[in-house]
Amino acid sequence: MYKETNFNHLLGAPGFSDNLLNTHFGLYQGYVKNTNMLADRLKELTEKAGPGEYAELKRRFGWEFNGMRLHELYFENLSPKSDSVASEQANLIEKINKDFGSFENWRKDFIATGALRGIGWAILAYDKRDERLFNIWINEHDAGHLAGAVPLLVMDVFEHAFILDYGMKRADYIEAFMKATDWKTVAGRFDPVTFLAKIEN
Repeated sequence: MYKETNFNHLLGAPGFSDNLLNTHFGLYQGYVKNTNMLADRLKELTEKAGPGEYAELKRRFGWEFNGMRLHELYFENLSPKSDSVASEQANLIEKINKDFGSFENWRKDFIATGALRGIGWAILAYDKRDERLFNIWINEHDAGHLAGAVPLLVMDVFEHAFILDYGMKRADYIEAFMKATDWKTVAGRFDPVTFLAKIEN
């Protein structure tokens, strides 16, 4: 049974009205509810479902589950106060500089990814196997993921993430998101061992 995470600590975050955030939290809660509902239904159908119904529910489960997880990653990498790329994130910044040439190059590419036409997600992903960073576009939760890659920074660019505050001015929303990024969380996803060691000391 998946449980909702409470993200009310984000209320008051600059660039995000409480109305927008509460609406977004409600949408996330729907993904949690539907993930649980589908998991239960699939368990019931395992032995007696016809192939059509079972197949459609299986496909739908990926949509709902990814919608739940991506929203959790998104809210977790937001901060109620503006954060900056500080020395604690040195390992991640060094890697970004290596793979993109500079932090500014990465930032421009990430913003350009988020500005692509259509609905979806912009994600800074880390391929652990070949130790490479990518800015990727995820379409509708369940299409475009890099197999085995770890999502480090997740930005929701469905209209529901910004339209109440920004109308169709997606670029203004993206700028607000970049200012509200919790880089400590992002760095922790990239290098959890070093990150946890710093917290403990």
